[in-house]
Amino acid sequence: MQKILIVGSGDVARRILSQLAPRVRAYALLRNADRSAEWRNAGATPVLADLDDRASLARLAGLADCVLHLAPPPATGKRDTRTRNLLVALSKGKSLPRSLIYVSTTGVYGDCAGAVIDETRRLKPESDRAGRRVDAERCLRGWGARNGVRVSILRAPGIYAADRLPVERLQKGAPALVDSDDVFTNHIHADDLATACIAAMRLGRANRAYNAVDDTDLKMAAYFDRVAEAFALPKAPRLARSEAEKALSPVQMSFMRESRRIGNRRLKNELKLRLAFPSVDDGIADALARRKTCSS
Repeated sequence: MQKILIVGSGDVARRILSQLAPRVRAYALLRNADRSAEWRNAGATPVLADLDDRASLARLAGLADCVLHLAPPPATGKRDTRTRNLLVALSKGKSLPRSLIYVSTTGVYGDCAGAVIDETRRLKPESDRAGRRVDAERCLRGWGARNGVRVSILRAPGIYAADRLPVERLQKGAPALVDSDDVFTNHIHADDLATACIAAMRLGRANRAYNAVDDTDLKMAAYFDRVAEAFALPKAPRLARSEAEKALSPVQMSFMRESRRIGNRRLKNELKLRLAFPSVDDGIADALARRKTCSS
């Protein structure tokens, strides 16, 4: 039975586990012991450790055949010290994992001015957050090449699901940008990202990056409008960029400065992924159907 170590035990990790269990022996790295029962019930053996505490990671050495690394970098700094600590721990085992799947971000490309891009686009992170992801990718690639571990990278954009739509944002009347200032944004449903991770476990190539995005080609405000129309909410008011910078936080504005239209041909051709939600319209329709079912 294949042994899987899940690092970063959040929503997508749970979706991955629901597809894999009980066909694999899964371990879930947890910082909080209070979540142990939850993960045991889901089919995983909890491993209590903290990526920020290298000494606590000793149990990971030689534990798994495959590592699914979904943990975010630390909130500050230029380097992803968590990924570096993980690799140190994995390297101490008598046997190394055969494969490692890392979920990165499409933010590593920076602003592409709305251009259509693929995985060959030069990385140009424009925030420290994205810079830490680039650092993680480079560390993982180098480690995999040196040790003969098949490292595959999935670059994910905005992850959404039925309970992760911008409904609250619309209810609060948060603004969007006028069309002339707006940015193209990219999406992936959480279920499809989970399936992509499993596909990469089987078919991902060594030191290969894959854009884990759906087929949607929309600007951000148009996406908000689709959600508003589906849930009978007022559309987001439009502001010029100069006005939005005064009304929104720096973090909110950071997502409105980068525009790119990302292709997914490699995801479909090499990982053979068939998207359950090819567009945000499919995901929104599913969320609406779920809401109607719950209310009936």
